[in-house]
Amino acid sequence: MKLIKQGLRFCVVGVICTVIDFGVLILLREVFGVNYLIANIVAFTVSVIVNYFLSMRFVFQGKKDTSKVREFIIFVILSAIGLVLNEFLMWLSVTALGLNYIVGKVIATGIVMVYNFFSKKICLEEKRCDS
Repeated sequence: MKLIKQGLRFCVVGVICTVIDFGVLILLREVFGVNYLIANIVAFTVSVIVNYFLSMRFVFQGKKDTSKVREFIIFVILSAIGLVLNEFLMWLSVTALGLNYIVGKVIATGIVMVYNFFSKKICLEEKRCDS
């Protein structure tokens, strides 16, 4: 049951950060004409920073023996791996498959969301939810 509640909180934070991610991406791409891959990096980075603060406040309980700096570094490293996966999926969707960049972003976001939840749960939490 705790895992379900945690998953729901993760989804709420995820929706907020996804709106930020897509908003920044579309703003940079459509208003400023920034290349979609560069705009994606900027948007992803902004959403990761917001995601860190919201996730550590409302979703995950950090390890007591881990400093906030170390916790943030771990979060950023895991997010950077997610960014690489996100960029690859965006490139694959848009450049290789010819899909619209928004469609590519939806696909990439869905896949990276699953990676984000489990990688951060494993690496950042004090204890497992089932305990």
